[in-house]
Amino acid sequence: MLDIRFIREHYDLVRQGAEAKGLTVNLGEIITLDEARRKHIQEGEALKARRNEVSAQIGKIKKEGGDASAAIAEMDQVKNRIQQIDHELRHLEAKLNELLLTVPNIPHSSVPYGKTPADNKEVFVWGEAPTVDFPLKPHWELAEKLGIIDFTRGAKTAGAGFPFYVGKGATLERALINFFLDQALQRGYKELWPPIVVNEESARGTGQIPDKEDLMYVVERDGFYMIPTAEVPVSNFHRDEILSEKDLPIRYAAYTPCFRREAGSYGKEVRGLNRLHQFDKVELVKFVHPSTSYDELESLKEDAEHVLKLLGLRYRTLLMCTGEMGFTQSKKYDLEVWAPGQQKWLEVSSCSNFEAFQARRMNVRFRPTNGGKPEFVHTLNGSGLALPRIVAALLEQYQTPEGKVIIPKALHSYTKFEIIG
Repeated sequence: MLDIRFIREHYDLVRQGAEAKGLTVNLGEIITLDEARRKHIQEGEALKARRNEVSAQIGKIKKEGGDASAAIAEMDQVKNRIQQIDHELRHLEAKLNELLLTVPNIPHSSVPYGKTPADNKEVFVWGEAPTVDFPLKPHWELAEKLGIIDFTRGAKTAGAGFPFYVGKGATLERALINFFLDQALQRGYKELWPPIVVNEESARGTGQIPDKEDLMYVVERDGFYMIPTAEVPVSNFHRDEILSEKDLPIRYAAYTPCFRREAGSYGKEVRGLNRLHQFDKVELVKFVHPSTSYDELESLKEDAEHVLKLLGLRYRTLLMCTGEMGFTQSKKYDLEVWAPGQQKWLEVSSCSNFEAFQARRMNVRFRPTNGGKPEFVHTLNGSGLALPRIVAALLEQYQTPEGKVIIPKALHSYTKFEIIG
C-alpha cells in the first residue's frame, strides 16, 4: 500500500507507475475522498475545540447563577454534528482504504519499461548447454520410463497438476528440499515451519488480495486461503509488530507445499512439471532497513543463484520490465534454468523488493536506535528454489543415452544414490 500523502504529492508518478504495469487506477476518486476526509477531520477538530469552550462557558454561567440554556442548546448542536462527522468519516476512511488497496507499487527507476517478456533484460547467464550425441528427451518421458513421477494416478486422485512422486522421485524431491534449506541456513537465514493456510488479513497484507484471488484455493467454510507461496505466512510473522533497528536485517527460510489454481493455463506450457497446482518450494524472506533494501535484493538473488551453481544447472537472470512485474513489486529479478530436453528456459525463482508496500499493509515497523519515530521496514522475498522445474531441468540435463539420470554430486549425501535407473 502506498501512503496517501505520497499519492497526493506524487500523483503523476503514481499514475505513470500503474500505467507502466498495465493497470488502471481511479486516483481521482482517491484524491476526492482524501480531500473530503481531511475537511471532515478539520471541521471535527474545530467543533471539538468549540465544544470545550462552550462547556467551560456553561460551567461558568451556572456558577454565577445565570441562564445557560442557549449555551446548552449550542452544545447539543455541536455534539450532534460531531457524531455525524465521525459517522461520515468512518465511511470515507473505509472507502478510501478500500481504494488504496487497489493502487500498485511504483517500479524502481532502474526497472526497464516494457509490456511483454521480450522487454525483460537479460543481465547474466551462467553455464553451458549440455553437448550430447543423442536426442534429449523431455522430463515427462524420462519420469514415466523411470517410474519416478506418476501424472496419471495423480490426475485420477486429485486432478491434473497434482502428480505423485514415486520411489527415487520422492527421495529426490525430499533431498532437494533439505538441500535448499541447508544452503539457506548456511547463508544466514533462520528456518521457519509455517502454516499452509492463512486468513484473509494475511492474504491482504502481502497483496494476494485484492489482486490474485482467482489464483488461490479458498477453504470457504473456515475462511482460509491455501498459500500460493510461503511468502504469505512468513511475511505476516511480524505483522503489527515494531522491530528493533539493531535486529535488522531479519532473514527467514521456509519450506512449504504451495497451491495455485493457475486459472486459464493450458497446452504445452503446462505439460509435465512445467506448471502444477500443488508444488514444493523453499522461500527466502527478508525484513530490512530501507537504506539497505536494494543491496539486500542483490544478495537475495545471489543466494538463489548459488544453489543453481552447486547443482550445475545452466541459468540466466532477468531484470523484469514494468509490465512483467507484479502488483506489489518495486523491482524483480527472475531466474530461469535451461531445460535441454524441451529447449526452453523455465522460471525457478523470482527475487523481489517490495520496499514499504507490504510492510504498510501489514503494519511492520522498526524503532530507530536513536529513539526516533517508528518507520516501516522494507520486505523482500525470493524462491530458493521452486522444485518442480528444478527437477525437470535436472532430469533433462543429466540424462544418459540409456535413459538413466545422473544425480549431481551436491545431492549425493541427501539422496544416498548417484543414479536413477
